[in-house]
Amino acid sequence: MEFQVDPQGWVWWPEREDLSIEFTRLLGAAQEGGATVAECCLAARRIDPADDHSWYRAWKGLADASCERGNAARAGGHVSTARSNWLRAISYYQSAVFLLDGDDANRQAAIASMRGCARAYLEHSAPRGEVVTIQRPGGHPLEAYFLPAPQTSGRPAPTILCIGEPGRRKEEFLHKVARHAAERGMSLLAADVFGAGQDASLEQIAGRAGLEMTIGHLMDYLVERSDVDRTRIVILADDWGSSFVARGIAFDDRFAAAVCDGGIWDLHERGFLMWRTPVEAGFVRDGYSRVAQSIRCPVLITTGERGWLKAERVYELCDRLKADGRDVTLKMFTSDETAALQGHVDNPTLANEYIFDWIAERIGVGA
Repeated sequence: MEFQVDPQGWVWWPEREDLSIEFTRLLGAAQEGGATVAECCLAARRIDPADDHSWYRAWKGLADASCERGNAARAGGHVSTARSNWLRAISYYQSAVFLLDGDDANRQAAIASMRGCARAYLEHSAPRGEVVTIQRPGGHPLEAYFLPAPQTSGRPAPTILCIGEPGRRKEEFLHKVARHAAERGMSLLAADVFGAGQDASLEQIAGRAGLEMTIGHLMDYLVERSDVDRTRIVILADDWGSSFVARGIAFDDRFAAAVCDGGIWDLHERGFLMWRTPVEAGFVRDGYSRVAQSIRCPVLITTGERGWLKAERVYELCDRLKADGRDVTLKMFTSDETAALQGHVDNPTLANEYIFDWIAERIGVGA
């Protein structure tokens, strides 16, 4: 089985779609400083798609090397080089554990190393970043990274709350979105739903009740910070594959704008239920688009024509939102311009440029 390049289909190992998608994500991360193309190709040559452990060994080796280079650069006073290497190590550690079970000792060790690189990056950022712990009822405290906006002159700054879908980690936002926020004079709170302390499994997270309440707890934290402009807080849902962010902001009117699915998944799932279960159609219809109808802030929906939902279905659902009076902007990326795969993994840079320009216009920054 050979490593194959198929740019049109982005299928690198035809027999392993899961590995192909993750490899595409890493190539996209290279554009934002989260990897290098040469190192990705080097790792690919060492991977046997029939041997899952070869995937772990290839990326773990790159991650350890990048981490060590970063530490050596810091010791030599080369902080910029250190930060670059730590960012790449974060991506490689994350990919290394992609196939490992939650209780695998190798996974726990790699995640710990990844967090160590993230903390080193925050400590040596300018301005310096923070690791913050946010308590919430019932335990499971949240952990997030706060990166202050540069050159605020002491004034409260507009802030982006970037949160990953269940299964995505906040560490990747340090290379994926931090630069775009800083260049536009915005602070960033990078969060996920894994919580603080020992790494939790995706199954444990998905099984927690009231997952969408996470959004409100993060917002409570931000509005209490004196360096945050509470009138200009925007939420950015990364890699929207569920509707928990839309549900979280549906009954919280403190956000100035949102970049998420806007309730599309909720609409789609309810439509599916109405078609499959006529007996329950009345129940479903009563709650139809309740989430979408409750969102009060402007919403940007970005997706690709090769995402999980067909483009025509996305257009149809967005038309329903607009007809209901919602302030919704849809950006559909085509295959010809790239950023057309789910989560824009084939070109996150292009998507982020559009997203952050839209945010800047909506909240009046960078004029």
